[in-house]
Amino acid sequence: MDVASTMTDSVNSLPVIDIGNEESQGSQGKAPVRFGWVTGVMMRCMLNIWGVILFLRLSWIISQAGILLTCLIILMSVVVTSVTALSISAIATNGRVTSGGAYFMISRSLGPEIGGPIGMVFSFANALACALNTVGFAEVVRDLMQEFGVVMIDKDNDVRIVGVITVTLLLLISLAGMEWESKAQIFFFTVLMVSFSNYFVGTFLPPSPEKQAMGIFGYRSEVFISNLKPDWRGNDNDFFQMFAIFFPSAIGILSGANISGDLKDPATAIPKGTLMAILLTTISYLAISVTVGSCVMRDASGNISDILTGNITDGCVGLGCNLGWNFTECIQSQSCEYGLANNLKVLGQVSGFYYLITAGVFAASLSSALGFLVSAPKVFQCLCRDNLYPYIGFFAKGYGKNDEPLRAYLLCYIIAAAFILIGKLNTIAALISNFFLCSYCLINFSCFHASITNSPGWRPSFHYYSKWTALFGAVISVVLMFMLTWWAALVTFSIIIFLFGYVNYNKPKVNWGSSVQAGTYNMALSYSVSLSGVEDHVKNFRPQCLVLTGPPNQRPALPHDLWRHNHGQSFSRRVRSFYTPFTADSLRAGTRHLLQATGLGKLKPNTLVMGFKTNWKDSSPESIEDYPLKAYSFSCYITVDDISSKGDSDQIKTVFQNDQGKKTIDVYWIADDGGLTLLVPYLLTRRKNWRSSKVRVFIVGDEQNMEEGRNEMIALLKRFRLDFNDVIVMTDSEKRPFLDSVAPFRLFDEQQEGVSLEELRQSAPWKISDKEFESEKIMRLNEIIRRNSQQTALVSLPVPESDCPSALYMAWLDTLTCGLHCPAVLIRGNQQNVLTFYCQ
Repeated sequence: MDVASTMTDSVNSLPVIDIGNEESQGSQGKAPVRFGWVTGVMMRCMLNIWGVILFLRLSWIISQAGILLTCLIILMSVVVTSVTALSISAIATNGRVTSGGAYFMISRSLGPEIGGPIGMVFSFANALACALNTVGFAEVVRDLMQEFGVVMIDKDNDVRIVGVITVTLLLLISLAGMEWESKAQIFFFTVLMVSFSNYFVGTFLPPSPEKQAMGIFGYRSEVFISNLKPDWRGNDNDFFQMFAIFFPSAIGILSGANISGDLKDPATAIPKGTLMAILLTTISYLAISVTVGSCVMRDASGNISDILTGNITDGCVGLGCNLGWNFTECIQSQSCEYGLANNLKVLGQVSGFYYLITAGVFAASLSSALGFLVSAPKVFQCLCRDNLYPYIGFFAKGYGKNDEPLRAYLLCYIIAAAFILIGKLNTIAALISNFFLCSYCLINFSCFHASITNSPGWRPSFHYYSKWTALFGAVISVVLMFMLTWWAALVTFSIIIFLFGYVNYNKPKVNWGSSVQAGTYNMALSYSVSLSGVEDHVKNFRPQCLVLTGPPNQRPALPHDLWRHNHGQSFSRRVRSFYTPFTADSLRAGTRHLLQATGLGKLKPNTLVMGFKTNWKDSSPESIEDYPLKAYSFSCYITVDDISSKGDSDQIKTVFQNDQGKKTIDVYWIADDGGLTLLVPYLLTRRKNWRSSKVRVFIVGDEQNMEEGRNEMIALLKRFRLDFNDVIVMTDSEKRPFLDSVAPFRLFDEQQEGVSLEELRQSAPWKISDKEFESEKIMRLNEIIRRNSQQTALVSLPVPESDCPSALYMAWLDTLTCGLHCPAVLIRGNQQNVLTFYCQ
């Protein structure tokens, strides 16, 4: 094989998305904008991680948990995000990653059933996160306006107005294209760098008396030591509550991966940019936690008159006494308005210039809102193009050289604006964190599952990961979901399960080579091998059918509901089974080969299913001789008379496709064949279309002992736990000759003098001797069947031993089912028990 040509063919066979719009075609001459790992991944992740929690909540968390536990909270969050980043890096380097970000990675690893729900939930979560960050920005603007005495309507409506105007401006930036959006993000990043520099410079500046009145004293060992340990205030505040408040700041690690389609080299940019962003933001969070905890007290009044004169400290309470300030009154009355525990704007007060921190808050919230506004449409566009859910294909269209999802942008804008106008986002905030944690869980599980299945296609170029750390990341993400907000975790899983059920029910026709497929193969192989060492038991018997269908659409009753199995591959009308075309010189030779070669270990077929040869009278004698297949232990024959019709799909429809309602299945139990004649109808009633059908059992008896025989059969069925509806005793059978059917095949050996029966048989082995004709001529069941079973849905009959000429055998079967207007299943067991009433 030519490896080079094979690789070329593989590359050429990669799916190409037909965007189908004039805008894209018109701009093919311009190269699309692509980003490297710094501006495309690292900067975006850092901007999303540096959110309003850093500026407005971190100092308060330090006041509650202390410096040590705050650093522990930060490091615990980093463990989760770092493990997830390693999993993302492994998945992103295992082949070409196109647009779609987290959805693309999860769906191509775990399949559409898992990827579809995550894509839908993740897109919605990004839209809501855009609304949340916009509201955070609007609240800061409102507070700033109130400082200058500016009020538009009232406190709540001002937030709504500013929020809608802000998200509209962000939409315009997004619609201008990724190039303008990237420039905006660079501007926000620059503002944040200036803001951080302003803060760190402020920590080294000597504090003025006004700052000291606010509890700001610069780097002092007394302040650092007093803030090391926790000081829980409030009934609900504890370590896990602080962790729940801080952790949403870490949800931005997927911001770079979400625009994977706009990266120059996603396989390089995503690992390098994501991990570098986590490292740098972790250092910044730890540095700010230690510095602000070393400079600012927990409680201060802000009143400059509380300064101590001289060395008089009588009655003074708190750390301020050692630093020349008496904050006793506000501490005892719990009315302090400044300090780590009481003011959310501590970073601005510590910094060199207060309003540069305000600018940093603006940059952090706006950059996060813009990042989420861009991420949601990109992910949703990829989901729409996969056609996993109805009515969303409209949003799959892209525009321009970068294939911008303008329609999805507008949808995300409408969702974000709607929730901004609702205004009550505290409840939604808990759901957002759970949605992102659920994504983290599945990303880690994707990496673990792909590794544990040992799929040959799992060959990531990023090697710094472990399947066990990925499993740990998946488990800890679920734990965190319930630890943060248990009810939101339940809502999240309910939504995921509902969306999973929809995709699983519809079975989309996609094949992405997922690790689930590899895992299924491994499990099937393992179970098949383990079964080989298990002895057969009658309680576990089930028909494993080898169905000789021919072209399945020509004999639809054979592969359809009666013989449908619960496992396998669909090939005809979504029938779940294995289909293999096979050619042979004759029916008998082909069947022998199939019975010997089909199946693995305990999964080899034990039941042969064939269609009745309705044209046997017009067939060659040799083909009739082949048909009975006398040598096999189990054999089932099915004949379908006048119950087929052409449907819209130009395929034959059968009664097996229709709901049978409360029709009956009639079982004629003439001889004990091991119970197969009783078992097959019972299994049939477990199918959806036959669930309401009643089963009647006909047995042979005499008039004198009819009731006794009926009661014995009812008792036997109960012991077998077969819930059949009625038992009918047949005491009278009418004769019906079948001379016309067998006349052309008689030897008339008794009328030919001087010729032995053996000599006649050598020249015509398929013909019937006079003795055989006399012994088999009385066919008594047909009239009884026609009289009792005209309105039934199915008739189950035993067939005789086939140690007779093939023509006689075929005539017997033909006569037995003559005149029936329902399907007839002819069953012959080998007297091996398939039913038991014992529990061992």
